[in-house]
Amino acid sequence: MNSAVNMSIAYKWFEAFNNHNLDQLLSLYDEKAQHFSPKLKIRKPETNGLVEGKEAMRTWWKEAFDRLPTLKYQVTSLTANETRVFMEYVRSVNDEPDLLVAEVLDIRDGKIVFSRVYHG
Repeated sequence: MNSAVNMSIAYKWFEAFNNHNLDQLLSLYDEKAQHFSPKLKIRKPETNGLVEGKEAMRTWWKEAFDRLPTLKYQVTSLTANETRVFMEYVRSVNDEPDLLVAEVLDIRDGKIVFSRVYHG
């Protein structure tokens, strides 16, 4: 993969996320992909912040979309190379303060194999 293809995956990721389109979002992930998030660690401590596989991610994001129907991400910066995309964005939800977020997507053979979120 090259950086342009990986950048395209990142743009598709934002489009799917902002449209709360789970099927489109999950189509970008490998079947055995992993996702780490501090919010996951807080809301579901038994996971220690990590979910594995598309179905676990589907459950996590569906709960988030149902709980936060106004959730949107605004891209502020994207950097890609042959194996990874580093994304910075602003998380917005009505009646909550905006949150600055960084996320890394590790990509192999055109699919996200690991995503991890960082925020303060």
